Amino acid sequence: MKSMPTPVKSVLIVGGGTAGWLTAAFLARTLGAGADDNSVRITLVESKEIGIIGVGEGTFPSIRGTLAAIGIDEARFIRECHATFKQGIKFTDWVRPPGAPGNDHYFHPFSLPSQRPGGPELLPYWLQGAAAPGVGFAAAATMQKRVADAAHGPKRYNDADFMGPLNYAYHFDAGKFAALLSTHAQSLGVRHVLATVERVELDQQGAIGAVHTREAGVLTADLYIDCTGFRAALIGDALGTPFRNINDTLFVDRALAMQVPYETADTPIPSYTIATAHEAGWTWDIGLHQRRGIGYVYSSRHTDDTRAEQVLRQYIGPASDGLNPRQLKLNVGYREQHWVKNCVAVGLSGGFLEPLESSGIGLIETAAYLVSYLFPHNGDLAPVAKVYNEMMKARYERIVDFVKLHYCLTQRKDNAFWTDNTDPASIPESLRDKLSMWRTRAPHRMDFVVDLEMYPPSSWQYVLYGMEYPTAQYANARTLPRVDEARKEFQMIEQMSHRALADLPTHRALVEHFLQRGERKSA
Repeated sequence: MKSMPTPVKSVLIVGGGTAGWLTAAFLARTLGAGADDNSVRITLVESKEIGIIGVGEGTFPSIRGTLAAIGIDEARFIRECHATFKQGIKFTDWVRPPGAPGNDHYFHPFSLPSQRPGGPELLPYWLQGAAAPGVGFAAAATMQKRVADAAHGPKRYNDADFMGPLNYAYHFDAGKFAALLSTHAQSLGVRHVLATVERVELDQQGAIGAVHTREAGVLTADLYIDCTGFRAALIGDALGTPFRNINDTLFVDRALAMQVPYETADTPIPSYTIATAHEAGWTWDIGLHQRRGIGYVYSSRHTDDTRAEQVLRQYIGPASDGLNPRQLKLNVGYREQHWVKNCVAVGLSGGFLEPLESSGIGLIETAAYLVSYLFPHNGDLAPVAKVYNEMMKARYERIVDFVKLHYCLTQRKDNAFWTDNTDPASIPESLRDKLSMWRTRAPHRMDFVVDLEMYPPSSWQYVLYGMEYPTAQYANARTLPRVDEARKEFQMIEQMSHRALADLPTHRALVEHFLQRGERKSA
């Protein structure tokens, strides 16, 4: 007779950083850790000897809901993490090489295309030329590009926490974010153990039986969460779960990063990530309150480390003199099974898909959310693991398609990195099928399964047409009968964007307002 499963009453999270502490805080908040003797006990063990990968992070707008859900207010977050606002990503030189005729950049805003109740969907009409000539889809359908280009913020001083007229995420210092999450999670009842894991023991069924540490001895739990980063000490080393490398699709596998001071204390702060394409990859340029985080993500098959550092220093200019870059080796890919027996991989132990669209923290949020709401209180792990693995695998696959979309549509032929990215053999079949359909019609919400997507249809639309994809849609007066309405809407968006500039503060002023508000609260 099959024995009854043991209820899950204890969780051990192995590893700190953003992955470990965000998961700990979310579980503690949703499961009521430490509320009484019957509540789930959550422990996080991390080593003082092992640092975190983070060098300065970008996020997706979902982070606002996550921060609200775990109970961290916006001013505290901005103050303690040196955070700034992120309204999207500016892609420079992705379509064509520097100096070539044509637009040198496009913008992926976080706000959805404008659509009044009962009004027409604007994308088909933009494709038919109803907007002003030469205006890209992002600028035609939202106010956000004009606001961000003018270095204004996405919200006003008196808007409620995590609310504003324009959609937004954040840039922040990853180390400081992990520290804030650690303090907050412990206030929610998470037990913190400082110890170095030396060995992982398996039980007779091949599941995790115990974690042996140098300083704290043997630690056990009913459920283990692996947040050990690329080391994947539990899910990889101990359980031997296969890792699927996808460097045949996404080529970048190295990064060099620097922290660069501003020229003056009042230098305007861009409220978007600047992603600039180079000969073998791209640079990120992120503005925090007191400095910039800049890095070059590149393919080791298309350049070497010495040349990569030259590219990074040329991009930064004289401000890089005297600064030494930090090098990161990126293991690009993911595990098709993130939950195996009594172990769940969260963060880099489960996968990494390069930082282009800030999927890293978004995937941690998804994992924490799923573990919390699928939580196997009765100890029956198998059905929960099955659902979890199906959803995480599908999400990774869709993110791979979305990131590859940025590369495979380039018109650049100036070096092997870009021409190799347009090789059909490097493009997943699922993405090739989408692109085939979109040759005669625009992307539609029916192309996407909402619960499995990190990026909404609008994000695909902004990138697809920012990369100047040719869609020769089938259209006539009957299929697009509202041209005049659409034209007026495009004109209204342009007019409203000028009003928004008068209504919204500069980005630096907005950040400093939050810092002052946070100081008043903490006084």
